[in-house]
Amino acid sequence: MEWQTDWGLRARMILTMFLLFALYIVFVAVMTQTRFFGIAILGMGVFLLGQFFFSDKLALYSMGAREVEPDEYPELHRSIERLAQQADLPKPTVAVADSRVPNAFATGRSKKSSAVCVTTGIMETLDQEELEGVLAHELAHIKNRDVMVMTIASFLSTIAFLVVRWGWLFSGGRDRGGNGGAPVLVAILVSLVVWIVSFLLIRALSRYREYAADRGGASITGNPSALATALMKIDGRMDKVPKEDMRDQAEMNAFFIIPIKSGFVGKLFSTHPSTEQRIDRLQDLERELEQR
Repeated sequence: MEWQTDWGLRARMILTMFLLFALYIVFVAVMTQTRFFGIAILGMGVFLLGQFFFSDKLALYSMGAREVEPDEYPELHRSIERLAQQADLPKPTVAVADSRVPNAFATGRSKKSSAVCVTTGIMETLDQEELEGVLAHELAHIKNRDVMVMTIASFLSTIAFLVVRWGWLFSGGRDRGGNGGAPVLVAILVSLVVWIVSFLLIRALSRYREYAADRGGASITGNPSALATALMKIDGRMDKVPKEDMRDQAEMNAFFIIPIKSGFVGKLFSTHPSTEQRIDRLQDLERELEQR
C-alpha cells in the first residue's frame, strides 16, 4: 500500500480544533458570569470524559449495533482483518447493525480502541469487492485519526446547543440590582454564536475528511472503482429505505459513508460532499493508477 499523509486534512483538523478552542475560551469566560457556571463545568466535564472514553460504545449503542464474532460473520471479519493489515492498523472491533439503511461508519478515540460497523442493508446491497472498498474507506478514517477530532468537535458543539436550548431554565430570580437574568441571556446568545460557528467548522472539516478517506480507502485496496460503484449503489438505494428508518439514524450523519439527506436544507448543510463529486475524484484517481 502506498499511503501518503494528507497534510491538507491534518492542517484542517488543527485549524478546526484551534478555532473551536478559542471559541470555547470565550464561551467559558461568559459562563463564569452566570449562576450555573459550576453546574455547566461539571456537566461539560462528565460529558467530555464519557464521550472520549466511551465514544465507540455510545455510537454502536445509538445505532442498535452489536459486536459480532468471527463465527457469525466470517467473511466480514476476514476482510476487515486483511484490510487492517494492509493499512498497518490493529484490527478494530467488528459490529453489525440490523438496519435496512445501507451504511457503514468507524468510531473510537484511537487506533487501538476503534470499531467498524456495517448495516445488514449494506451487506445485502454490495458485492464483496464493493464492500471491501467501503471497509477500506472506514479504516482510512481511523488511520487519519479524524474520528477522534470529529467526536471532540461534535461534543463541544452539543454543549453550546444545550445551553441555547435549556439555559432559560436558570434565568429565574433577580439579584439586588434587578438583573439576575441578564448574565444568563448573554450566555445563551454567546452559546448560539458558538454553536453556529462550530456547526459550520465541523461541516467544512467533515466534507474534506470524506475526500481524504476516499483517497485513503483507494490506496488500501488499490481499487478506486470498487468504492465509486459502492457509493452509487448506496446513494441509489437510500430513496427506497422507509422514512422511519432514516429518521432513526440521522443523528449519526457525520460518521456515515453516505449521509441521510432531508430536503434542500439537509443537502445544503450536509456533512458530506455530493456523491457525484466523490465519484469524479475516485475516477480521476483510477486514471492516475492506470498511468503508473
